[in-house]
Amino acid sequence: MLLLPGCSSTRHVPPDNYLLDKVNILVNDSTHSVAASELSTYIRQMPNHKMLWSIKLRLGVYNMSGSDSTKWWNKWVRKLGEPPVVYDSTLMEASVEQLEKALINQGYLYAKASADTVKLEQKRKIKVNYNVTPGTRYMVRNVDFVFPDTTFRDLVMADSNHFIVRPDIPLDRNLLETQRDYIANLLKNHGYYGFSKEFITFNADTTSGSNMVDLTLKINPPYERQTGPLQTHEKYFIKDIRFITDYDPALGLSADEIIKTAVETDYKDIEIYTNGKPYLRPSVLFENCYMRAGQPYSQNSVDRTYSALSRLGILKFINIIFIPSDNNENDNLLDAYILLTPAKSQSVSFEVEGTNSEGDLGVAAGVTYVHRNIGKGSETLTAKLRGAYESLSGNLEGLIHDRYMEYSLDMGLAFPKFKAPFLKESFKRKVNASSELNFAISYQERPEYTRIISTAGWSYRWVHRANKNVYLFTPIDINYVYLPESTIDFINNIAPDNPLLKYSYEDHFIMRMGFTFYHTNKRDIHPWDISLQKNIYTVRANFEAAGNLLYLLNMIFRPRSHVSSDPYKLFGIYYSQYLKFNGDYAFLHIFDNRNSLALHGGFGIGFPYGNSTILPFEKRFYGGGANGVRGWDVRTLGPGNFPGTNSVSDFINQCGDIRLILSAEMRTKLFWVVELAAFIDAGNIWTIRNYPNQPGGLFKFNEFYKQLAASYGLGIRLDFSYFLLRFDMGMKAHNPALGEVAWPLIHPRWHRDSSFHFSIGYPF
Repeated sequence: MLLLPGCSSTRHVPPDNYLLDKVNILVNDSTHSVAASELSTYIRQMPNHKMLWSIKLRLGVYNMSGSDSTKWWNKWVRKLGEPPVVYDSTLMEASVEQLEKALINQGYLYAKASADTVKLEQKRKIKVNYNVTPGTRYMVRNVDFVFPDTTFRDLVMADSNHFIVRPDIPLDRNLLETQRDYIANLLKNHGYYGFSKEFITFNADTTSGSNMVDLTLKINPPYERQTGPLQTHEKYFIKDIRFITDYDPALGLSADEIIKTAVETDYKDIEIYTNGKPYLRPSVLFENCYMRAGQPYSQNSVDRTYSALSRLGILKFINIIFIPSDNNENDNLLDAYILLTPAKSQSVSFEVEGTNSEGDLGVAAGVTYVHRNIGKGSETLTAKLRGAYESLSGNLEGLIHDRYMEYSLDMGLAFPKFKAPFLKESFKRKVNASSELNFAISYQERPEYTRIISTAGWSYRWVHRANKNVYLFTPIDINYVYLPESTIDFINNIAPDNPLLKYSYEDHFIMRMGFTFYHTNKRDIHPWDISLQKNIYTVRANFEAAGNLLYLLNMIFRPRSHVSSDPYKLFGIYYSQYLKFNGDYAFLHIFDNRNSLALHGGFGIGFPYGNSTILPFEKRFYGGGANGVRGWDVRTLGPGNFPGTNSVSDFINQCGDIRLILSAEMRTKLFWVVELAAFIDAGNIWTIRNYPNQPGGLFKFNEFYKQLAASYGLGIRLDFSYFLLRFDMGMKAHNPALGEVAWPLIHPRWHRDSSFHFSIGYPF
C-alpha cells in the first residue's frame, strides 16, 4: 500500500490530456446555509477515490498494469483497480449547470455557479474549482389552493393540517414533490383510481425586491374540452374481486381467457378461478385480501393485499390488475384481478460434514425437509434431522461410552397470520403478524454422561411503518435439560466447588416470555432525491422474564418461607426465575460513497431472584469475540478484573450478569470488494452478586470504569453485496486483569495481546 502511490499516477493518461487530480467546491454564502459536501452529489466528474482522503490506492493498483490490455495479468489488475479520471471540459460545464439547478430547486432562485481550472503542466494534472453563489433563499409567505374540479375539495382540505407545504418554509422542490405525493396518495386511497400527482401543479408568485413567495397549489381536471362541461375526476368502486390461482405469465393469456376454462368457486365476496387442484383454502385468500366489493378503490388496500399475499410462501409471483367493469349503467366500476403463480410446495436438502478434533475423527449428516403449504393455508413446516459420530481415543476405562454421538431433531411450523384465541378477526388483520411454533430435541452420548436437551416455543412477528419497526413477541419458550445417565459422582467430581460449571450439567428447566423491538431511520429512496442519507441509526432491544408464573403458583399452593435455601421444583427439577434486558444502538455517519464512521453502544443486565440465585449459564453475558471487545477471544474477557488464565477451565467462569460495550469503527472501500476498517472497542461484563468462583467480577459503581477493557485493531472485509466476510485483528490496549501492568498498549506482546476473528457480516 505504501509503494503503490509511488507509481506514476498519469501512466495511463492519454497524451495531451490531464488527470483530474482534485475538485474543490467553494460556497460564497455568509449565512452558511449551503454545505459544500451536500453539493458534491451534483458534480458529474470526481477525481479517483482516495483511501482515507489521502492515498489513491485503486488508481495505484490500476497503474501496476501494462499497456497491453489483452494480457490476463493486465486485465485482472485493471479490474481490481480504478482507471484514471481524465479531465473532460463538457462534464465540468454540465456540473456547473447541475449545481445551479440543484440550488434553484432548493429555493435559491438566482443561484450562480462557475468553474475554473488550475493546470499542472509538468505533472499532467488539473484541479477544478467550482464557485457557487447561492444568493437569497426564497421562502413561502402564503399558500392558496385552487380546485377547478370541486368534487374532492373537502376531502383534500380536511387533511390540510398534515401538509408539509405551509407558510414560512423554503421554496424547496423536494418539499413540493413530497406534498404532491401526499395528496395523490390521499385521493387514490379514497377511490380516485385514475388520479396521479401529474394533475397537481404549483405556481410561485414572487414579489419584486423581496424573497417571499405566494404559492398556489392547483389540482387540475383530467382535461378541458374546447366546448362543453368541465371534466371531473371519477371516483371508482370495486365491483368484483377475482383470484386466478394458477396464472402462468409464460403463456401470455389474458385474465378473461383464463377464466373461460377455469373452475369457479365463490366465497363471500370473492371469486376464485382454478385450473388445477386447489392448493389454498378460500378463507385464506379472503383473509389476505384487503379489498372489498362495493367499497371505493384504495391504493392502501392494494398495497396491504400485496404485502399480505407476499408472506404466503407457497406463492411465487403476485400481480394485481384492474379492468373497468363491463357495466353499461355505471362507468366507474372496477374489477380486481389477483393473479397468483404458485411455487414448489416441497423441498429436501442434504448436508454432510467431517471433523478432526485433535486426531479424533468424526462425521455428521443431516437432512432438511420443507413443506410450504402443509395445511393449504401456506403454513410452512420445516424439519431437520441430524446425526453425528466422533471416535474417541485414550483411556476410556470406567466410562459409560467409548464414543461421542448426537441425534437431533428441529421442527418449526410457521403460520402467515396471527393465531391467537379470544381476539377479534379485525385486530388480527390490522396487526398482520405471523406466528411460529418450534420444537427441538437433542440426544447426546458422551463417555461421562448421556444428556437430553429439548426446547419448545410459540412466537409472533410483525412489521410496521415500511419495515422500519419490527416486533417479536414470544409468550412462551421452554428449555429443558435432563441427564438420565452419568458416571458415578460425575457432577460432583468435575467441579466440587464450582456451582457455575456444576449447574451446566445438572437437570434444569426454563420457562420464559420475551419481547424484541427493532427500529431504523433508514429512508426509502425517491427518484427526485439523489442526496446521500448521511446519518443512519438502528435500535435493538430485548426483554425477557422467566419462572414468574410457576413461582406464583407455587407460592399459592405450596408456600415456603425459605425459598432461597430450598427452591421450588417442577417434575423434580429446579426451574429458573429471572429478568433480563439487552439493548444496542448503532449509528452510521456516511461521509461519501466510500468512507463512513460507525458507532455502537450496548448495555445488558440480568437479575436472578425468587427461585434462583444465579442466571442460567446460557442466559449470561460474555465478553470478547468478533462482536465484542475484539482484543480478546470469545468468552475470555471478564467479569470485571477476573484473571482468567486458562480458556478451558475458566470458560465457565468468564460470564456475567451485566454487559457494557462501546465501539467506533472507520470504514473505507479500497478496491474491488475489499474494504478496510480501523476500530476501537471498550467494555466488559460484571456479576450482579459476589460469586466465590469469580473474584473481582462484582459490579461496583465506584470501580467499574477502571475495569473497562479496551482494544484497537484493523480489519479487512470482502463485501459481495449479498454477504460480507470479515477478518479482524484486535490488540489489547487496557487489560483490567493484569493489575499493575494493565496497559499492554505501552508494552504489547503479540502472543498475549492479539486476537484474530473471522465472521460473517458487520459487527454492528
